[in-house]
Amino acid sequence: MKLIVGLGNPGAKYAHTRHNAGFMLVDKMAALLGAGGEKKQGQALVRAANANGERLLLVKPQAYMNLSGDPLWELIRYYKGDVEDFIVIHDDLDLPLGRLRVKDSGGTGGHRGLKSITERLGSDQYDRLKIGIGRPPAPLTAETYVLQAFAPDEAALLEQVLAKGAEVLRMWMAEGCVPAMNAFNGTDLRPAPIEAESESK
Repeated sequence: MKLIVGLGNPGAKYAHTRHNAGFMLVDKMAALLGAGGEKKQGQALVRAANANGERLLLVKPQAYMNLSGDPLWELIRYYKGDVEDFIVIHDDLDLPLGRLRVKDSGGTGGHRGLKSITERLGSDQYDRLKIGIGRPPAPLTAETYVLQAFAPDEAALLEQVLAKGAEVLRMWMAEGCVPAMNAFNGTDLRPAPIEAESESK
């Protein structure tokens, strides 16, 4: 059994914020896979699906972001040896919106959700899918920025990002983390800049 774990904050107040990009992709995957209804399990909302002949759980922890490790740890303990692999989806300030990055381990980069998971599991050896949200414009702090909704002019690009994220997850499920890294880590969905017209002579 595999787990796809999207990070975010619970409640309608945070539903469309940048920090909830992980929740958004989990919902996208649930729709694409025809997953079953959402159920509360411990401190998480869980939907079950089948992919490539294997059981899959789509997970949204319902503790706040900085406590994300507790719900995941509870699920892993509950299913014991049945959980063969899992991937954590989270927002990333160091990547612009339009970029995705897959990793099979590593530090937290200051992300409080990852910090909680790493501390709770006692290991940083787990797969991640980073969704770029970009750096906040001055004078906004990162804390304020991540809790703001995506801007209206970001909506179309966000939809492309979620669609591409679903492709990444399908490859991760079928082939593993390294093939997904090799296939998608160079992807940039941002529109190409328009070159200024040369001055007429």
